[in-house]
Amino acid sequence: MKRKIITTGDGSKTIQIEDWDEQYHSKHGAVQEAYHVFIEHGLRLFNNTNIKLLEIGFGTGLNALITLLESKKQQLNMEYVGVEAYPVSMEEIAELDYCTQLNALDHQEKFEEMHRSPWEKSTLITKDFSLHKQQKDFKEITDSDTYNLIYFDAFGARVQPELWTEEIFEKMYRALKTNGVLVTYAAKGSVRRAMQHVGFTVERLPGPPGKREMLRATKD
Repeated sequence: MKRKIITTGDGSKTIQIEDWDEQYHSKHGAVQEAYHVFIEHGLRLFNNTNIKLLEIGFGTGLNALITLLESKKQQLNMEYVGVEAYPVSMEEIAELDYCTQLNALDHQEKFEEMHRSPWEKSTLITKDFSLHKQQKDFKEITDSDTYNLIYFDAFGARVQPELWTEEIFEKMYRALKTNGVLVTYAAKGSVRRAMQHVGFTVERLPGPPGKREMLRATKD
């Protein structure tokens, strides 16, 4: 599928899959969306010293980068697991230039290390942040009672409806620890109902720029 780099509403960049007219991040603002959905309504709920986090759709690594930056502020010890079926190239990563957008050029080497680090192996990015990338389909996830937080950042249900089903959310529910949280930019009624059907308590929250709502699900 043909891919290109586009500039989003907040000046940050993302990758667009032209055949699908679908982006890795919101065209209204890639960085704004990432902070709003995953940091403000996800990571900032946790004051625990040790957090284990699963990202569904590692993609460009933007969510991992901002989590590295924010976990330092929150003094968290982070184990970050990113699942991705189709890794992004280093050429695309260089063109996205996220460290400049985030005023984090001092983390450029760390961000590149995230992408160069081997798959299927845990890598210590900093003394408090480890990254374990897994290249596989989301349907292959079999973790149980493992994670405190899930960033659910798969491509939208319009283009990949199979990723937003009860089957997938049952896997997410099982992967979370009790009181664990899943956050996503999505807000469709069918997605909310699928989450509720597998046992999640679901909140509708104000969405990032360009979206009225988003969802946060808790494993009670």
